[in-house]
Amino acid sequence: MHCKFYSAIADIPPSLWNGLFNSENPFVQHAFLLALEESGCVSPQKGWQARHMMLMDGDQPLAVMPLYAKNNSYGEFVFDWGWAEAYQRYGLDYYPKLITAIPFSPVAGPRIGVSSTSGTGEVFPALLAALHQLAEQHHYSSWHLLFPGQHLQAALLDLKEEGAFLHREAVQFHWYNRDYHGFDDFLATLRSSRRKNIKRERRMVAEQGISLQRKTGAEISDEEWQGFYFCYMNTYRKRSGHDGYLNRDFFDRLRTSLASQLMLVVARRADEVVACSLFLFDSNRLYGRYWGALQEFSCLHFETCFYQGIEFCIERGLQEFDPGTQGEHKLMRGFEPVKSASYHWIADSRFRQAIADFLNHEKRSTDRYKKQAETFLPYRKTDS
Repeated sequence: MHCKFYSAIADIPPSLWNGLFNSENPFVQHAFLLALEESGCVSPQKGWQARHMMLMDGDQPLAVMPLYAKNNSYGEFVFDWGWAEAYQRYGLDYYPKLITAIPFSPVAGPRIGVSSTSGTGEVFPALLAALHQLAEQHHYSSWHLLFPGQHLQAALLDLKEEGAFLHREAVQFHWYNRDYHGFDDFLATLRSSRRKNIKRERRMVAEQGISLQRKTGAEISDEEWQGFYFCYMNTYRKRSGHDGYLNRDFFDRLRTSLASQLMLVVARRADEVVACSLFLFDSNRLYGRYWGALQEFSCLHFETCFYQGIEFCIERGLQEFDPGTQGEHKLMRGFEPVKSASYHWIADSRFRQAIADFLNHEKRSTDRYKKQAETFLPYRKTDS
């Protein structure tokens, strides 16, 4: 077996990539990664140098894995700036490093696509050996595996316990569909005070003269797509003072190549688009990703980004709703704290031990935070 490396996802046939992943998850689709690269959102100039891996047995592809060399830590959502600063204080280089992740997307999912004749447990040691060799040849300080799905985490368990990987955890907030037949069924599982608060928030949106629609795929008009992008950029500029990581070309490519997995919530006032939220979805999960508004309206963010998504999940029978990272305000609206994971291979044994000590301390804090967050869940005790 041997590995090949690719400096662009376009150099790998879409049918081969998607066939090996064999997943509905929109973020590992060839089209999603291609949109990032060909729009220039992911490029060496932006700190992302593609080094996608393909494991071969002779001329037969066995596995593929997204891989990037990074010279910064932007767009990852697993924060290691402190590690880079520690390297710098000791006169060492933390960058460049290697990461396997979906750029700008803190969403759990498959990270290795494996042929049906092999298993992750078989191919992963070969991929890992190739990564070690690559790191040694090009002086990469480390390799970071961000937000892997449960299947890959199981394959990593033995290697983690042997000390090959450091395991890091964080907390996100997800909503789960417990076979609800409608939004009122979901509300009925909540304590009275929280149920009343959600109803009040939804009523306030309507009282401001705002109407909402959910559109999927080809239902989304050019006017609505344009409105979404204006809203997204307006909000991003207000928050950060500059344009977002993702440009219009990226979104247009998504609309062309992944239309069947897009859902857009459009909020209008006096027939004008005033806010939008763009989601991706598969047959099991909804992913809330990109939001924006042209002006501030009371409770509109909750309606557009949370309640409309919950209704969509119930209508489609989707089992889980991942609305994005952070935000304790999601708790009182029915989103539950869940652990997210990342795995880290550090080449320097001295720093590996120091980071391991830090992560052990951080894990205790994360566990306490998750336990405390659970006390704020709004569900009636008989349903919890």
